[in-house]
Amino acid sequence: MKVSLAKLFFRSKPTQLLLSLKDGPKYATILSKEIDCTYSHTMKILDNFKKFGLVEFEKKGRIKMIKLTSNGEEIAKSLEATLLQLKKIKEKLE
Repeated sequence: MKVSLAKLFFRSKPTQLLLSLKDGPKYATILSKEIDCTYSHTMKILDNFKKFGLVEFEKKGRIKMIKLTSNGEEIAKSLEATLLQLKKIKEKLE
């Protein structure tokens, strides 16, 4: 695959996107607005997530509902914990 998992998750938008999906299934347009990203870029990230088995697309007419798979949920929880640890470290240094 072209994109490695490390490159995928150590960027702001993919991380925000995965954490946004942690709250439950959402439409791609809603996700785009939540992370302040274009729809096309959001879909590119989501397509990569799908290739790695982290999200599932559920079509409802013309609209796609996106939800995390069990692997996606695990990674989202781990990312959230890591970000919390980094925030605590940053606060100690300030």
